[in-house]
Formats: sequence, structure tokens, C-alpha cells
Amino acid sequence: MKLLQKLVACSFFLCALNFHASAQITALTSTGREVFLYEDGRWEYAADVPSEKIEYGENKGTFKKPSGARFPVKSNKVNLTVYMDVSKWTFSKGLADDASEYKFQLKGEDAYAMMITERAEIPIEALAQIALSNAREVPSDAEIVMAEYRNVNNIRVLCLQMKGTMQGIKFMYYGYYYSNENGSIQFVTYTVQNLFESYKKEMELLLNGLMEND
Repeated sequence: MKLLQKLVACSFFLCALNFHASAQITALTSTGREVFLYEDGRWEYAADVPSEKIEYGENKGTFKKPSGARFPVKSNKVNLTVYMDVSKWTFSKGLADDASEYKFQLKGEDAYAMMITERAEIPIEALAQIALSNAREVPSDAEIVMAEYRNVNNIRVLCLQMKGTMQGIKFMYYGYYYSNENGSIQFVTYTVQNLFESYKKEMELLLNGLMEND
């Protein structure tokens, strides 16, 4: 599944951020298109293309770090750590030209994850819009399947499930998005669509290891 990993690496994550004194952030998508991010969560292309309306649900359940997730993978950019089960997952640092700070793989399987971090505080719903926009620029027919807020280890994250097709490969993303005054994170698992249900439980257990540092 090396092709899937390469496609994901160049797909829908923010590549650069530039801050302005006004109440907006100018960002570049992975293909170089300029967008404006506003404090209220709205976004738009610099060419005035309107953002897509996304319905956000609210999951009333609580999500906790699994008991077997004991190994800490600590971000060097934001005050967040992912606790993982080393009997199930491996991890490595992203390369200098990677969007991700860390990469993960379910041992011997075709399930992967990326931890993308920024020191900038970004409205969470703006992150969701940018993720969807970049996924469609690869090109692909990406669409959001599910979007809901969750309480994960006492932090309120946005959970997104997104599907699409890139170069004939039907992919599925499943991840958590979070931002505070210390920075932002996109912690996203992914695989091909026909394997998603078989990996979903392990993906969610990995995602639920996300915690703020004390």
C-alpha cells in the first residue's frame, strides 16, 4: 500500500500558514491555492469560491485512552501526546519534507495514521473545510461521511470520516482535529474503503490515545 501512503502525503493537509494583522489567516493548500480562514470558522478561496456547508453532530459519549496504550509519542510542536499500544502499532518520525510530524502503521496491516501539527491556533471547522478542499484537488471525489464533536480525554475534538477516490484507489480517512492557543493537530487514520470496517476499531483505539500534556 505504498501508493496509498504517497497519495495521502500529498493530499489534503495544510502546507503553509501566513498570519495577517487582520482577523483572518491566509493559508495555502497542498496544491498552492490561497484560502482565507476567519475567526468564526468560515473559510473561502481567495478567488471568492464559497465554502461547503458541513453538518456537525455532537456525540454525547466519552472516549478514553485505552488501557493498553502506554507508550507516549509526544509532539515537539504542540502540548499534545498520543499514547499508543506498541504491541499493535509502529511509528516513525516524519521526514523533513513531510507534512506529518509522526507516521503510524498497524503492524502487518494496511492501516496507517499521520500526526500533522502546527503551532498556529486555527478554527477547528476551518481545518475540516481545508481538509476536504485539499482532498478534492488531488484530484478526487472526496466527501465527508460523518462530522461530529467528541469528548476525548477531556478535550473537545472534531471527528471526521471522509471517503473518496484517488487514481482509482478508494480511500477512507478517519481522524480527530483539535486546536487551542498552543497550536493545532490533525490526527488522521486511513486505509482503503473495503478494509475500513475491519480496521475501524483499532483506528479508533489509536485515536483515543490523544491527550493534552499536563
